[in-house]
Amino acid sequence: MALRSDFMTEPTFRDGLVLLRDRDFARLFIAYLVTYLGTAMAPIAIAFGVLDLTGSTSDSAIVIAASTTGQIMILLIGGTLADRTSRHRLLVFADAIAFCSQAAMAWLLISSQATVMNLAGLMLVTGIAYALHQPSITGFIPQIVAREKLQAANALLGVARNGSFTLGAALAGILVATIGAGATLALDALTFGISGLLILTLRPKPQAKTESATFFEDLHLGWKEFISHKWLWTIVLQFSMIVASLEAVFGLLGPAVAREFLGGPVSWGIIAAGFGAGTIGGGLFAIRLRVERPMLFASLLVLFWSSTPLLLSVPMAAPIVAIGAFVAGFTGQIFGVLWYTTLQTHVPPELLSRVSAYDHLGSIGIAPLGIIAGGFLYESIGFRDTLYLCAALVIVPTLLVLCVREVRELRTLT
Repeated sequence: MALRSDFMTEPTFRDGLVLLRDRDFARLFIAYLVTYLGTAMAPIAIAFGVLDLTGSTSDSAIVIAASTTGQIMILLIGGTLADRTSRHRLLVFADAIAFCSQAAMAWLLISSQATVMNLAGLMLVTGIAYALHQPSITGFIPQIVAREKLQAANALLGVARNGSFTLGAALAGILVATIGAGATLALDALTFGISGLLILTLRPKPQAKTESATFFEDLHLGWKEFISHKWLWTIVLQFSMIVASLEAVFGLLGPAVAREFLGGPVSWGIIAAGFGAGTIGGGLFAIRLRVERPMLFASLLVLFWSSTPLLLSVPMAAPIVAIGAFVAGFTGQIFGVLWYTTLQTHVPPELLSRVSAYDHLGSIGIAPLGIIAGGFLYESIGFRDTLYLCAALVIVPTLLVLCVREVRELRTLT
């Protein structure tokens, strides 16, 4: 876990500024800023839109979980297609799908024709778009920047993503309370359209290809690479529980607690903005960070993610919960930068999207069950015990994964 002796001397901030002067990286950076501004508003708009529609946290859970279900259905196909065809074109296609689904949800809410079922169906489509996008972008970033600049690139893109999340979360509470959930989702749809147009103009390096094989052979090659890295599949297994827990907290339980005890969507917007501000700080810190054992360091940081459910369980006042969310966001962003950089440097580039698909599938595999269970537990055993359980699902798996030797000893590749 020791930091390298050159921690304070490497000119990584300068490298970051150089990256922002690069035409393609700058456009990708702006695309992140735009699309994640809308993406940050969407969960808050959906959560409060469904709560206003039916008043049921269980109904909200069903709609929110539909997006993750869509991702699970298509992730492996998306990752394999990204490696076999063109990650560039697949990213544009994914943004187009998300634009259409979010615009349709906005129209249903604005026209008062929304139901739990039609919103859930469109969230499923949005989840499919995410499933095409996520493994594609993981493999696409090394086609835009050089290997030695990957950590700076991941950190800067994280700052763009989470800076937008901060502003989007803060705006969402105000927008939902003033112009309504439907109009807020319309703005989200617009951001997907702008992002798709920006990505369309990029000029990536040629994509590495494997030898010609059938679709299922390519899928199997990705699986073999995935399970060959013990540090990789054990952390993904850990995250299957953590993501299920935190999806429930940030997507459903947090808004429900804010609505019942903390004053409504504006309070939850403050908390979500605190999380986003933490991720900005973590991203800036991660630009210069050099860790010899990245997965050990990153896994220890995961323990801080329990702060938000524990503070909500009291519940503490919104500003105090926002501080806990800030800590979670700060440490979470550092984890993300180290994780993606390690993945991009330890996995062959021609297999990267497929391995990334297995990573995301494993991480979100039980997330819909976590969200749905969170909704039902909230109504049956109460918010406090439900949030205690969510915190335990962060802490216990993390302590277990720290027992894995490969997680503790994996070294940074230079």
